[in-house]
Amino acid sequence: MGESPDDLPGQEDNMERSLLQRVEAFLKESAMPPSVFGRAAVHDPRLVSDLRGGREAGLRIQCRVEHFMNKWRAERHAGRVGPQGDRRTRAMRKMEIGAGA
Repeated sequence: MGESPDDLPGQEDNMERSLLQRVEAFLKESAMPPSVFGRAAVHDPRLVSDLRGGREAGLRIQCRVEHFMNKWRAERHAGRVGPQGDRRTRAMRKMEIGAGA
């Protein structure tokens, strides 16, 4: 009898890595610090740190993370949000804008 791809051992590990890879790509795209992302997506500032350390996110967390990233991308496409950055980055942008005016 053949095994379906869903029955393969380690399938959950691949899904977790895949989630982490998607989160890492999103962090680069959005210039959002990991703690800000975790807090905004699932009210857990340690989410990305824990995923990097091997935490296995449940289906509910995965769905919330994916929803947050998709919503942020849609809002950026509509021009309602820009790259986040952290407080220092935002302060530098404000100074650059103020100096250019």
